[in-house]
Amino acid sequence: MGVRSRAERTTAPQAKPRLKNLPLSEVYKLIEPGPVALLATARNGRPNVMTMSWHMMVEFEPPLIACVVSDRNFSFDALRATKECVIGIPSVDLAVKAVWIGNSSGRDADKFEAVGLTQMAASCVGAPLIGECFANLECKVVDSGFVKKYNLFILEVVKAWINPTRKNPKTIHHHGFGKFVVDGEAITLKSRKP
Repeated sequence: MGVRSRAERTTAPQAKPRLKNLPLSEVYKLIEPGPVALLATARNGRPNVMTMSWHMMVEFEPPLIACVVSDRNFSFDALRATKECVIGIPSVDLAVKAVWIGNSSGRDADKFEAVGLTQMAASCVGAPLIGECFANLECKVVDSGFVKKYNLFILEVVKAWINPTRKNPKTIHHHGFGKFVVDGEAITLKSRKP
């Protein structure tokens, strides 16, 4: 498929697209930022894990991640008090467990035990790594200036782990109310860097 010239674009008859009003409450479904992640915390010797999809990279080096953790979540108080966590990146094989974790509260259950996730000792933070995740990021809160207004934490990744036996894991992306998309075909395009 080639690119049409300007003359072709201006002379060709164009049908107006049909647009439909989208409720503002559904905008997040269009730009949900990244793969579903699991956020592990530990406070007073009690580990917890929650499902999270509202996060984004804000800096390359050191790696900084912004994430929203609702003040209604059990993990919020632990993250605010300890200022550290682990972000585990699950692949599609953990989708059912991630949904159960997201629909449950750490106030009511030990979610690691309930879904059979393996806690592993982290090297820089007190929160556990999640053995079944193909990647784990040990993080420390470096900016909590937006927590009070937006529940937004800025995290610095201080140690990153990857499972080398997991080749091309497929992540899941949340589209709202139980709907997820699984990573699809990967393509490589010419870039400024090799």
